[in-house]
Amino acid sequence: RELSQMDAEDELDLAEMEKLKSTERACLEILKKYDFTEWELMEWSEQQAVFNFLYDSVTLTVVFGPPVDDEFFAARPSRSIMSLDFESFLDEEQAPPSSCLVQKLIFQFIESQGCWQKKCPKLCYLPQALFDISLVVNRCKILGEELEFLQRWGAKFQLLETDIKDTEVKLLFSSSVAFAKFELTLALSHDYPSAVLPFRVQTHIGDIGEKEVAAVLSRVPAGHHYLQRAVISIHQNLLQGPR
Repeated sequence: RELSQMDAEDELDLAEMEKLKSTERACLEILKKYDFTEWELMEWSEQQAVFNFLYDSVTLTVVFGPPVDDEFFAARPSRSIMSLDFESFLDEEQAPPSSCLVQKLIFQFIESQGCWQKKCPKLCYLPQALFDISLVVNRCKILGEELEFLQRWGAKFQLLETDIKDTEVKLLFSSSVAFAKFELTLALSHDYPSAVLPFRVQTHIGDIGEKEVAAVLSRVPAGHHYLQRAVISIHQNLLQGPR
């Protein structure tokens, strides 16, 4: 009887361990999905800290000032921050247009925040600043991947051309089945994909214009992979055949 009781307890322990392992796996998946740690620490000295973002194409240099009395950060006396300087190392001559767009949007965000030293006067504010930048870098990086996907596979969705100019993306759709050819221009910003994109439509052939595209886009919610979902929705709803 004692043995069977021990076996039952062992089984319960094993079941509990499996449950914990399963919970751990689920938590790790969530952490992986929402991991916005896009920075890499390159240097940390008495004078400064240097962080790299986006495959070393953006660098943040944080210059430290004197210690802050009675405040500690990571078990050391906290420091005041004299300046936060961002620099781009992207070779715009060599980089693909999607990378240039991503870089522009990241710096659009950086400039929109005003004086970073006021936002981050002491070391204890730095983790939040790194998180805020990482969040935008992460979104913009995914946008770059979406643009590359559309440039490579756009033909599957009757997308003839994906043209990137400054922070605008022009999508040229053409369908002989739907007897339609039109250009959709989307204005991107660093808020992507949390806000619906302003757009305009130029009709070349057929009767698909601003009204028809607006009706389709109004049903595409903002969020992850908005651009890809918008293209797929236009393809499914407007380009499959006569309307």
